[in-house]
Amino acid sequence: MSNPTHPPAVGVLDQGPELTFPPGFLWGAATAAYQIEGAAAEGGRTPSIWDTFSHTEGRVVSGHTGDVACDHYHRMPDDVRMMAELGLKSYRFSVSWPRVQPGGSGAGNQQGLDFYRRLVDALLANGIEPWLTLYHWDLPQPLEDAGGWPVRDTAGRFADYASLVADAVGDRVKYWTTLNEPWCSAFLGYGSGVHAPGRSDGADSVRAGHHLMLGHGLAVQALRATLPQAQLGVTVNLYPVTPASDAPADVDAARRIDGLANRFFLDPLLHGSYPADLTADLSEITDFGHVRDGDLEIISSPLDLVGVNYYSRHVVAAPVPGEEPDKYWRAPSCWPGSEDVRFVTRGVPVTDMDWEIDAPGLVETLRRVHEEYTDLPIYVTENGSAFVDTVQDGRVDDVDRLAYFDAHLRASHEAIGAGVPLRGYFAWSLMDNFEWAWGYTKRFGMVWIDYDTQARIPKSSARWYAEVIRRNGLAAQ
Repeated sequence: MSNPTHPPAVGVLDQGPELTFPPGFLWGAATAAYQIEGAAAEGGRTPSIWDTFSHTEGRVVSGHTGDVACDHYHRMPDDVRMMAELGLKSYRFSVSWPRVQPGGSGAGNQQGLDFYRRLVDALLANGIEPWLTLYHWDLPQPLEDAGGWPVRDTAGRFADYASLVADAVGDRVKYWTTLNEPWCSAFLGYGSGVHAPGRSDGADSVRAGHHLMLGHGLAVQALRATLPQAQLGVTVNLYPVTPASDAPADVDAARRIDGLANRFFLDPLLHGSYPADLTADLSEITDFGHVRDGDLEIISSPLDLVGVNYYSRHVVAAPVPGEEPDKYWRAPSCWPGSEDVRFVTRGVPVTDMDWEIDAPGLVETLRRVHEEYTDLPIYVTENGSAFVDTVQDGRVDDVDRLAYFDAHLRASHEAIGAGVPLRGYFAWSLMDNFEWAWGYTKRFGMVWIDYDTQARIPKSSARWYAEVIRRNGLAAQ
């Protein structure tokens, strides 16, 4: 269902001296609770799977944890003022489940809920639209102890939690995202084990993916019942998947990875079914007996928008007999049933995460979602890059990140011109933060964080982005 308050129809753009975006285009930045909040044991908050994972030796680079992170819990008012100074029109944040519902069940924790009430009020007071994400990977540890996302009951607990948050801030928050990147939660958390909770079981990862989507659908139904005017969506991380050659084996490798990376989630969420080729690929791992009658109808509950997180492209090839697959993806793998597929590098520029920079892939991804799946409004809910930044004379001149944003915003503009109903863009990330298993060794922020002093320094990319927002567009090249 669409909302008449969305910006006008896209596809007709000002082609003057600037690349102008449609009126009302929503410019924002995004963060996640565990990555920035800190105050891990304050205000009634209890451990999440990421607290446990990061405190387990060998799981996170240098033993880093999110205990303090960017100290946003204490510095929130100043951080919101900084957002306003940068001209942000919207701020996408996530709620910490164990902060507002310790243990993952029962009554809400008022201290935790009050923090988000204050955040929402501060954003609105500064003219910034709150965009709330319910789940950005911080499952309460007791729910993991009871089986986690591979267990069906977790989906029901998530819907209860969604209702609790809706009761607290639903009168002031218009935009809601249920899940952020369920692929990561399922396949990195329960498949390869490189993310929390660090389990490695292919069948569990498939079950986790299904129950994450089931939790999404149940949460949408719960929110719809109490917040009829809310704009409800989900955020998926998508990749164009390209075969390394036209050889049939490479083409099939691309089909398999596309199935796991993209269609595993897009098809149930937007078409109400699993792709037949995907279930066949996974038949030696699971019989999909965890999928019950009515699940797919719940999962495909009507939405108001779709969030797309985009970072890079996958180029893949079939296995070579006797040759080990890429070490990063070796079993235990986040690609169940396709562990032997090779991920090929092309020698193009990469970020500090070693992810290839591929702005045209964003156009390809957005067009695919629109042309194959939905006419709903689409938002780029994350897009950004990690680079090695340095402070010189009190400045951080992050020219590579600025160039990355520029290229991907031009790609976004191109997608709009091709008819994609793209209504907003959220830069990842507002500030440097705890980058999951990489700890504090990777910086994605537009704002530099000195983790010793918690000083904030807007980088060149932040100042540039502020000007893009002010102009609602880019200078023509």
